[in-house]
Amino acid sequence: MEKHTFLFELGVEEIPAAYIKPALSQLTKFVTAKLKEKDLKFKSFETFSTPRRFAFLIHELEGMQKDKVIERTGPAERVAFTEDKQLSKAGQGFLRGAGANEKDIFIKETPKGNYIAVKIEMKGQSAENILLEILPQAVQQMSFPKTMRWSDHSMSFARPVKWVVAMLDDMIIPLEIEHIKAGNITYGNRFVKISYDLSIPEAELYPSVIEAGFVIVNREQRINTIIDKTAELLDGTDLEMIPDQRLLDTVCDLVEFPTPVLAEFPESYLHLPDKIITSTISQNQKYFSLRDKKGALSNKFVFISNGNPHYSDIIREGNQKVVIPRLEDAEFYFNEDTKHSLADYTEKLNDVTFQAKLGSLKEKSDRVVNIAKFLAEKVGADVDKVARTAQLAKADLVTLMLGEKEFTKLQGYMGMKYALKTGEDPEVAQGIYEHYMPRGQNDSLPESITGAIVAVADKMDTVCGIIGVDLIPTGSNDPFALRRAANGIVQIIEANKWMIDINELIDVAYAQLLSKLSEPNHNLDFVRTFFVQRINWLLQQYKIEYDVIESVLHLENSTISDLKQRALDLQSFKENENFVKLVLGFKRVSNIIASEKKVCKFDESLLADKAEVTLYKQYIILKEEIEKELKLKSYHAIMEHLVKFGVYIDAFFKEVLVNTEDASVKENRYALLQMIRTLFLNVSDLNKIVVDGKE
Repeated sequence: MEKHTFLFELGVEEIPAAYIKPALSQLTKFVTAKLKEKDLKFKSFETFSTPRRFAFLIHELEGMQKDKVIERTGPAERVAFTEDKQLSKAGQGFLRGAGANEKDIFIKETPKGNYIAVKIEMKGQSAENILLEILPQAVQQMSFPKTMRWSDHSMSFARPVKWVVAMLDDMIIPLEIEHIKAGNITYGNRFVKISYDLSIPEAELYPSVIEAGFVIVNREQRINTIIDKTAELLDGTDLEMIPDQRLLDTVCDLVEFPTPVLAEFPESYLHLPDKIITSTISQNQKYFSLRDKKGALSNKFVFISNGNPHYSDIIREGNQKVVIPRLEDAEFYFNEDTKHSLADYTEKLNDVTFQAKLGSLKEKSDRVVNIAKFLAEKVGADVDKVARTAQLAKADLVTLMLGEKEFTKLQGYMGMKYALKTGEDPEVAQGIYEHYMPRGQNDSLPESITGAIVAVADKMDTVCGIIGVDLIPTGSNDPFALRRAANGIVQIIEANKWMIDINELIDVAYAQLLSKLSEPNHNLDFVRTFFVQRINWLLQQYKIEYDVIESVLHLENSTISDLKQRALDLQSFKENENFVKLVLGFKRVSNIIASEKKVCKFDESLLADKAEVTLYKQYIILKEEIEKELKLKSYHAIMEHLVKFGVYIDAFFKEVLVNTEDASVKENRYALLQMIRTLFLNVSDLNKIVVDGKE
């Protein structure tokens, strides 16, 4: 079958960088799914994007669908025909719906009886017709955070659509999107001229034609160009670009023909904390910060120009001028803020509301201090340092630097810098910075014990307080990021291997909220369940299987690292054949016990059968071993003991009739099984373990 190359390009006014990648993904998924649905095969699907275009090439696309013969079954023969063998209304309706004639009917024999059926030959559509059908749909389904309408067009899009290219090899297909007819004309970079039209002779030549117009449509190629040309620019200096993948992705989607340009700001601003400068340069201006080989921040930076490389000197001057006023502002804020100690700002927290029902940030800070002191005593940390850190943790939020909203992402960092500048203990300063960690799933955890304690205390107050005033997260709706906060809590506790009863910690947090809640302990049970779910999430991060997690979550979740180790050791036995037998035996024990509402006290003198005597003696030995190993937290050793014990359970069920006619003996056997089950539950509820195909 003949194969073709198809090109589609949608030209637009400049689209915000953050919109491009998701929208291109939507376009790609829709078109490829529709081609698969239409059974129109192709070899590869190559995507392109810039701020002014979405495009793709389909390589080795089949020119036609294959012809198909489709069999359609209608009503039963007795319903499809009348008594005089004429087609009934049901039979006629089936034929109309199938687009067939009476001569096409044949009788299909099935186990349920005879039915009328027809075979319909469907001619394959051309690739051109299929593309004309799906491409307008593909564009319509592209979604953006914000859309607009323009002129008299009915379609909403991120920015106005300016041109459309649709070519099958060297042929333009008659596609029309929002009154714009497709052609073979695309447009190059505006720095050459405002309307720089380029003719595409064949679809497969698209990337090279447009690159000649100073547009690199391949996104990965643009990223590599930025990296490689910046390295060339810095070759021979002692400078390197500070890695920033997010910025690299953003800048790539801001330009069509990247040209790195080296620029600088006055060295006098280098006295400012590094992140103030990098925030100004990278976050606000989208420039790349540089450092020397020793790691010291440089006053030089690289910006990526989309303009004519011949005019880089003029472009450099403009970019340098933009940076200086921002650095002047930052310097003013920093100098004014550091005229006071960080502690001086804590009273201003009374003027900032944390949440309407939960009071001010000062009230929150006071609650966090109390929770943090409790935690510090539990884990043996310096209570005074922890309390000081918690007291100062939010103070930077009311400084000029953060209050002016230009540097809000520096919260915590500015607190650390101001703390050091005004004579606070370095560990207190570090804790102020770290108490926001982890900010997301992939963020690092606090390194200092002070930072870790205050991070947990702050997050616990937020989770208990927000849920306590009925702002409960539902589905994907979690405006206060409570799941992220609770995830951070369990991560920090587990990483530090703190022997903390998380329910006791929740109670301490609730004790600070008495005056804020409609009633004491409001939604407390929900909070407890919420944290069980977060512990479940944490264990999943270690690739622990769901049934293993379920088997340990009934235990006191006071020591999360302990739960993790139990689960990991248990999972390591799942492929052990004897362990499978143990699980099945335990399930049998649990099922028998479950039917008894009340189990009597065990009486050793009622043991009669050899197998139950042996089972009891081995139970006594096992109990001693488990109690010893639990103190040592040797869960792998415990599992080995349990697996060996499984032999005696199997023998018991083979040789002993549990439900004997002697009621006292029967009840005593139930009591023995209950003792065994209780002992096992100290380690894991094996009844939750799934043994595929053997239950």
